[in-house]
Amino acid sequence: MTATEDLIASAEAHSAHTYHPLPVVVATADGAWMTDVEGRRYLDLLAGYSALNFGHGNRRLIEAAKTQLERVTLTSRAFHHDRFAEFCARLAELCGMEMVLPMNTGAEAVESALKTARKWGYRVKGVPDGTAKIVVAGGNFHGRTTTIISFSTDAEARADFGPYTPGFEIVPYGDLTAMRAAVTENTVAVLLEPIQGEAGVLVPPAGYLAGVRELTRERNVLFVADEIQSGLGRTGRTFACEHEGVVPDVYVLGKALGGGVVPVSAVVSSAEILGVFRPGEHGSTFGGNPLACAVALEVIAMLRSGEYQRRAAELGEHLHRELGLLADTGRVTEVRGRGLWAGVDIDPVYGTGREISEKLMDRGVLVKDTHGSTVRIAPPLVISKEDLDWGLAQLRGVLGG
Repeated sequence: MTATEDLIASAEAHSAHTYHPLPVVVATADGAWMTDVEGRRYLDLLAGYSALNFGHGNRRLIEAAKTQLERVTLTSRAFHHDRFAEFCARLAELCGMEMVLPMNTGAEAVESALKTARKWGYRVKGVPDGTAKIVVAGGNFHGRTTTIISFSTDAEARADFGPYTPGFEIVPYGDLTAMRAAVTENTVAVLLEPIQGEAGVLVPPAGYLAGVRELTRERNVLFVADEIQSGLGRTGRTFACEHEGVVPDVYVLGKALGGGVVPVSAVVSSAEILGVFRPGEHGSTFGGNPLACAVALEVIAMLRSGEYQRRAAELGEHLHRELGLLADTGRVTEVRGRGLWAGVDIDPVYGTGREISEKLMDRGVLVKDTHGSTVRIAPPLVISKEDLDWGLAQLRGVLGG
């Protein structure tokens, strides 16, 4: 057996089969490139589902982590530490908000946002206890906790995990009429991805987010934007909501906030909304730990320069132009997305998304399939135009172009 085969066999034997990864075993990585245990290099066009917006082994982030590792990594929230206040202040400032509730994973942040919305609904809006409703969109992916999968429309995510948590209303994504009909006097929040990632990088119709913002203001309902994948530079803006000039009541952040170094997530909002919490009502041992704060502070500083947003916008325009040419050949049936983020629907004649991903792997390019024939492309924002073009050439080659 090769080293790759041996390691995959061992993983299959000793880990729960919750993923079906491509048969590559990564050993090292730098920038937009990864190297496997056999020494073969691959161009990373997935970037850890946007967790690696700044590339593998980004020196600024690694140095920030190394410096903090020598000082203190964890205190728990039982005590203050010297990186916490600055992290909260700088992240709130980046978001144009006032307060931060730090967590670790994206799912934890979504759960925290749901709890925030319900508590706000009872304490501020005055919804009767136990009746709060939250409206979500079909095709969503907000995480995999039992509460979150309770409002998923993905059969694989839901099957055999019931009973399901009540209190959610599901409407079609992009349908403002259905959204308006679903909002009642007991609705406390609308939770949306500004662009649905797992669904295939679905961009809503123009005006949809602005319409949701107007509706939620009219009805005294919180607009909660899950920007875990779409935020922090991916779409060419700091937040995807900015493309429609929308500022939600609550941002849910994660993935790129930890720079691919440590898990960092957060709920960011106003003092009125996050101020509903009292000591003991919510928390996390690792949330807002010193190491996480040190890395996230460097991420925030990098985003404040605007360099990465501009790069995503410029290279994203090139990416979508090139993918559009592929669509003109008929080999690709649809291309969606914004910035350095695209969902590419492959004509099934050329293979499933999984088959296309495997063929690209054989050519030294790593992507991820979703929903049958769709391939997602989301390279690190630091990728060079030359490397991006090389990766796209491999896709054309796989499709016979």
